[in-house]
Amino acid sequence: MSEATAAGSVAGSGAGNAGGSAPGIGRPSVLSLAIKEKAALYAAYMPFLKNGGIFVPTNKTYKLGDDIYLILGLMDDGNKYPVAGKVVWVTPAGANNNKAQGIGVHFPADEGGQRVRHRIEEILGAAIGSSRATHTL
Repeated sequence: MSEATAAGSVAGSGAGNAGGSAPGIGRPSVLSLAIKEKAALYAAYMPFLKNGGIFVPTNKTYKLGDDIYLILGLMDDGNKYPVAGKVVWVTPAGANNNKAQGIGVHFPADEGGQRVRHRIEEILGAAIGSSRATHTL
């Protein structure tokens, strides 16, 4: 499965539990997201979360609190950033203002979560303070 938004600048795919994970049952859903442009990264990043987070376009159904394992690729950075996060935002299909359907994944406070947050903020620089619209707020 492949999804794209912002004229092909963001690509996401998912595998695993379609509905996330239930306590004690199975394992977290695995999603991958490749962001290829700074504008797409700005639109997806969620700096207002304590540890940062990212919006992942998906047509699968998730609930707040679901565990997600995200593999994130950022622009020309050859690294993949694995993140074990939680769903903290859900934009359902048909949301107001033609918002993209998807979920917000909160980065964990661990080393991996902080590494990806710092890398995103390094790429975005001063753009983080912009008032341009994003996928979430």
